Amino acid sequence: MELEKQLEAILPKARIKSRLIDVVAYASDAGFYYLRPQAVVQPVSEAEVQALFALSHQHKIPLTFRTAGTSLSGQSITDGILVDLSQHWNKLEVLENGEQVRVQPGVIGGMVNAYLRKYKRKIGPDPASINSAMLGGILSNNASGMCCGVSKNSYHTTRYIRFMLPTGVAYSTAHKEDYKRFEQECPRIFQVLLDLKDQVMHNSQLYEVIRKKYRTKNTVGYSVNALIDYEHPLDMLAHLLIGAEGTLGFISEAVLDTVPDYPAKSTALLYFPDIYAACQAIVPLADAGAEAVELMDRASLRSIEAMPGVPAVIKTLPGTAAALLVEFQGNTVEEVQLKIDKFFTLASGLSLLYAPEFTADPAAQAFLWKVRKGMFPAVGAVRASGTTVILEDIAFPVEELGNAILDLQQLFKKHGYEQAIIFGHAKDGNIHFVVTQAFDSSAEIERYDLFLKEVVELVVHRYNGALKAEHGTGRNMAPFVETEWGTEIYQIMKALKQAVDPANLLNPGVIINEDKEAHIRNLKELPRVEEEVDKCMECGFCEHKCPSRNITLTPRRRIVVRRELLKLERAGKSKEHKQLLQQYQYDGLDTCAVDGLCATACPVDINTGDLVKRLRKENHSPLANDLALLVAKNFKPVTALVKTGLKAGSGLNQLAGAQALTKLTKRMKSVVPAFPLWSDQLLSTPDYLTPVVKEKAAAVYFPTCISRTMGGAKEKGKSIIETFLRVSNKAGVGLVIPNDVQGACCGQIFSSKGYSKAFEFTANETIQKIWEWTEAGKLPLVLDVSSCTHTLQTCRPVLSPENRQKFDALQIIDSIDYLADYVLPQAKVLRKKARVVLHPVCSLQKMGLEGKFLKIAQQLAQEVKVPVQAGCCGMAGDRGFLFPELTRAATCPEAQEVKEEVYEGYYSTAKTCEMALSEAVGKNYESIVYLLDECI
Repeated sequence: MELEKQLEAILPKARIKSRLIDVVAYASDAGFYYLRPQAVVQPVSEAEVQALFALSHQHKIPLTFRTAGTSLSGQSITDGILVDLSQHWNKLEVLENGEQVRVQPGVIGGMVNAYLRKYKRKIGPDPASINSAMLGGILSNNASGMCCGVSKNSYHTTRYIRFMLPTGVAYSTAHKEDYKRFEQECPRIFQVLLDLKDQVMHNSQLYEVIRKKYRTKNTVGYSVNALIDYEHPLDMLAHLLIGAEGTLGFISEAVLDTVPDYPAKSTALLYFPDIYAACQAIVPLADAGAEAVELMDRASLRSIEAMPGVPAVIKTLPGTAAALLVEFQGNTVEEVQLKIDKFFTLASGLSLLYAPEFTADPAAQAFLWKVRKGMFPAVGAVRASGTTVILEDIAFPVEELGNAILDLQQLFKKHGYEQAIIFGHAKDGNIHFVVTQAFDSSAEIERYDLFLKEVVELVVHRYNGALKAEHGTGRNMAPFVETEWGTEIYQIMKALKQAVDPANLLNPGVIINEDKEAHIRNLKELPRVEEEVDKCMECGFCEHKCPSRNITLTPRRRIVVRRELLKLERAGKSKEHKQLLQQYQYDGLDTCAVDGLCATACPVDINTGDLVKRLRKENHSPLANDLALLVAKNFKPVTALVKTGLKAGSGLNQLAGAQALTKLTKRMKSVVPAFPLWSDQLLSTPDYLTPVVKEKAAAVYFPTCISRTMGGAKEKGKSIIETFLRVSNKAGVGLVIPNDVQGACCGQIFSSKGYSKAFEFTANETIQKIWEWTEAGKLPLVLDVSSCTHTLQTCRPVLSPENRQKFDALQIIDSIDYLADYVLPQAKVLRKKARVVLHPVCSLQKMGLEGKFLKIAQQLAQEVKVPVQAGCCGMAGDRGFLFPELTRAATCPEAQEVKEEVYEGYYSTAKTCEMALSEAVGKNYESIVYLLDECI
């Protein structure tokens, strides 16, 4: 409590997270270490960071900065104050026509590339985690990746940097006056840097060691090449911060030089009889100009050979085989072909199992890269429950790579790592190996300790390689920095840390750590909890997709807390367990949108929404379940009642003023938090549907209950049903609306809330009706709300055996399929809008219909924008009415981007999502059906 009071003098309460659930949720990162922070803080300015530094020094409390928490070596955890930069440090500015980009630490790497794409540029570092990793971590770990090698990594592409030292003073290498100011304000650090540079420059042996080390990938220790590469101490320190893992200062901003994103690419998977033969191809490929050369051993190929679409030949490869994923890139197809021809000239003596087949097809290329990136998760998905996945990266001289891998494979056998796989960036001599490991017994910890020490011996003493090529030193390799670099250079690193952070309060224990057992301290336990999430590796790849990420928990943190609940229960800590369980209700369950987009980013396909649905189900009383089932069985009168309520609400607004009901429900919600909010986007539809009967019907139209009750467009005054039919008539496409559609529902309202019996009843009833409506599947069935389409398309598991047979014969399509495949081919486009913006709802993404959605709009508008920040709106059916803070937080990034420009139309494919975006942007979002109605 004392720390919390002191933090409140610096930050508002809303940006101080010190509840039990907060410190538990942030205790884990992607690595296999665990430290529970005393508090998590979210500063928004350098002034607040400066005050945090002062507090840290005054009370001797360690300070650690974190962005995405995708680091693998234990460098973003602490038992002190954790400074979370992921939410408020996300400014991005493209400079010099894409030649440079200005970023803050909380910007996701993939997001930067998305903004640079139109300039045909990208940032140099390209780690596999780029769609989740943020620039703070990318810079602080000196990230590289698959194509950037050593010349385009973070160190070499950082043009300017602005940073703050633990003393609270800040400098920018973009400002000439800061060079003089640094000398005046930090004379001791200034002189230490000059002395260290002098020590290296006058010792030819040290100089050559450093030069040689950085000709290959190396992130062990500090980037001491800065002492050689730069003359002024400010430039030296700025580049020492790259790769310093937050142990020397706080990076608040950087300007990066970008690199070309070549438009022409050609990719192939080359097969070899063994690892050694594959390694003989690396130099010829590099000499021919290959941008990427990714090595995969037989064990790694075996891990993905059952993946749908994987070349059948992989299953037939011999037990010693290996493969190289190769990609040539260039500005033109001809330029790329010249490189391939050069490789064929150089490769005449290679032992290839099959002739290389290069492809320029983007879809085929994307699949080959998906195979390569799927190796790490493939091991994670099949590991024993309760074990963690350890992904290590090491580097060897390229000419020694084949022998080194064979020796490493012998270590796997010796220490019992039967599922170990090897893959990596062969062009740089950089390989990753993956092992699964439990830390639940002293014997297991000892096994890992002995194994790692033998790896160190192999890498450093036998092959003169690097213990960390790109993942950072962290806690895992801190005890071995001196082993790799030697005592003199290690002393230089210690002197640097002592000069900049003499109190050792900034991320202590990382990089410089005198504890020789640090790599086996504070190990993370991953207890078996529940089948939905036991596969979770806590990598954090899911977090950027989560609509609740900026207000409560993310999928990773929901799982971390579940694991902690089990540990507390086992330890008999009932008071803490009860407290954490109570906090989990709102943070973990109430504010989860169960949209399932987390699964699309998860390496092992975990849908945390499924866990939340089950937990909600378990929380329901028998009475609540019975009531939900009663509603499901009487859905027609219930929808009629809802329509009556909507009419009454609209009438009240007409009498008392446009926002009367909104204001009234806000007041009621302040007294009763569970009370739903009224939205001005709620509109009632006509009382009756007129059944449409056409002899030559092309499809059956199932107006969803959302459309039947509140499906009007706010500014058009026309219902979606009316518009859907009119668009079909214009194109001459016949539709049938069933007579008994009024009581039908997809069941999503019950599924998302965990009312499994009600959902099961509804899904079975509806499938039986669809069977009749479509004449046993003769006609396709189309729905006008994408989330309802997806619910029906995925309801098979809850169906009876008889209804499963019917389901398998049905064709259930979304409005996007219908418009693209049935209406537009028959329609005549009379006019096009100038500029429109789209919101692809979660269900479209899960159904793979984003491309179709975009193509429809491109036929009806001159310019179509899909926001880079587009994501789940958090509405989740009715969740936005009950927890409007979820929707506000979820839509904020996308809304800010959309508001920067003016559009003639705003379109989506689900009424409730359209309501959420309309509220956030202040413009009327509506179904894309309305766009067709105006243009054809």
